Amino acid sequence: MAKKLDAASRRKARVRRAIKAVANGRPRLSVFRSSKQIYAQIIDDGQGRTLAAASSLEKDMREKLKTGADTSAAAEVGKLVAERAKAAGVSAVVFDRSGYIYHGRVKALAEAAREGGLDF
Repeated sequence: MAKKLDAASRRKARVRRAIKAVANGRPRLSVFRSSKQIYAQIIDDGQGRTLAAASSLEKDMREKLKTGADTSAAAEVGKLVAERAKAAGVSAVVFDRSGYIYHGRVKALAEAAREGGLDF
């Protein structure tokens, strides 16, 4: 019997399907936000590997930030993931907002990643 998905899982799957359709071989910049932290990864779906990652849980970020759950933390994570992606040789990605609305922390992370040199 098929498993019934909740609304958030359906939305996440729908966004992921659309992204894979337009990716053209580019890696995916995936965002996850919890109530206390924010995480970003650059994933190569063809090989199933994470090329670069950053989060507000890292030691230097925890020392620098007041909390991991605001837009300034998201912007710092965006800059850091863009820097690490450049070091890994990635310049163009597709943005996977994971079903979250493009607003607030997700938007701050995306804009900081663009300023850091990622093209999406």
